[in-house]
Amino acid sequence: MLYLPFLVMVAALLLGVPIAFSLATAGIVGIVLLGGDVNVVLRILGTTPFGVTADYVLTTIPMFILMAYFSASGGLARDLFTAGANWLSQVKGGLAIATVFACGIFGAMSGASLAAAAVMSSIAMPEMRRHGYSDELAAGAIGIGATLDILIPPSVGMVIYGISTQTSIGKLLIAGVVPGIIVAIFLIVAILVWVRVRPAHAPETYAVPARERWASTGRIWSSLLLIVLVVALLYTGAATPTEVGALGAFLAGAIGFVFGRLTWAGAFQALRETIKTSALIFMILIGATVFGYYMAMSKIPQQVVAVVTEMNLNRWLVIVGIVVTYFVVSMFMDELPLLLLTLQLTFPLVTSLGFDPVWFGVMSMLMVAMGLVFPPVGMIAFVVSSSANVSLVKVYTGTSILMIALVLTTALLMVFPQIALWLPNTMK
Repeated sequence: MLYLPFLVMVAALLLGVPIAFSLATAGIVGIVLLGGDVNVVLRILGTTPFGVTADYVLTTIPMFILMAYFSASGGLARDLFTAGANWLSQVKGGLAIATVFACGIFGAMSGASLAAAAVMSSIAMPEMRRHGYSDELAAGAIGIGATLDILIPPSVGMVIYGISTQTSIGKLLIAGVVPGIIVAIFLIVAILVWVRVRPAHAPETYAVPARERWASTGRIWSSLLLIVLVVALLYTGAATPTEVGALGAFLAGAIGFVFGRLTWAGAFQALRETIKTSALIFMILIGATVFGYYMAMSKIPQQVVAVVTEMNLNRWLVIVGIVVTYFVVSMFMDELPLLLLTLQLTFPLVTSLGFDPVWFGVMSMLMVAMGLVFPPVGMIAFVVSSSANVSLVKVYTGTSILMIALVLTTALLMVFPQIALWLPNTMK
């Protein structure tokens, strides 16, 4: 009986019910099964929406999203790709590396890997095809590059993790910096090795005049400076994540207007999209909270912890099991619903085994990133396939090869946890 709500949730998702309502319905069914009468359910439904959304910390999310839409409305993604392509045009595989660079920066500012994949598919794929790049390499660079936003601040996924687990959001955002850089470096190395072993996948290099290279850099310096400012404020503790988000949104809008890249129409459209995206996230949070009441009443997390403790398993074996579970489930679900659903079970277990919650936050993001690009589902792979008009087989070929960067980074973090914890531990 305790696990019937999970079956209800899966059935609802398979029928196409939005994840927020699937979670809420499963939670209500579970509460009723545990003996809660209608009045209990009504009280929960009456207080949860306000109780969840009135949390001051949640204002961080719409601020980061608004910063992203202000930047995107000014053509940031195209400018980032153009600048990277101009500087790396004489490097074999340079356009694929430029795509990773543009995906990482734009993804960090958009906070949504699926959005980054869709936008970069329409910008980078035509250029790489024009210069003779294979669809496998081009699609792989876009797909894996789009996952970098999950690690590089400001990451909405990290904010959701912090709110759900009561972990310092500032430390979580900073913790993703070094692993994100390591993933990017591994990606660059993987691309260079790929085009050296299989030269036909990136046959053409070309020269771009120095004047044009510097001109393209001039169009992105303000956005890069904004990201550096956000990270610096978070690291020094000069401002809270909520204040950083508000300042970032204001500066992103100001930069767009000053340089003539953001119009009033674009600003209003950014506001509308921010409201829609924020409302979607808040609805998922409300649904997850209702489901959380059922989890608390059923004491399933405590039972899981007790069972694992009694089994006396090596704690790293438990982590490997959680990693594999995250990897499999993330192939069927977007990152935010996945985190909200699974953390209620995995977080108590991980902390009971003595693992650092900040470290586990970074590990969770890496698992989600891999699931988003790996067959048979991989939601980013579907987005790239449809947006760039590439067969799924070619997309999966590219992402499966380049995913070695995510795998190696995950292995490094498991062997050397301080890679993720060093920067947060030096914060004020």
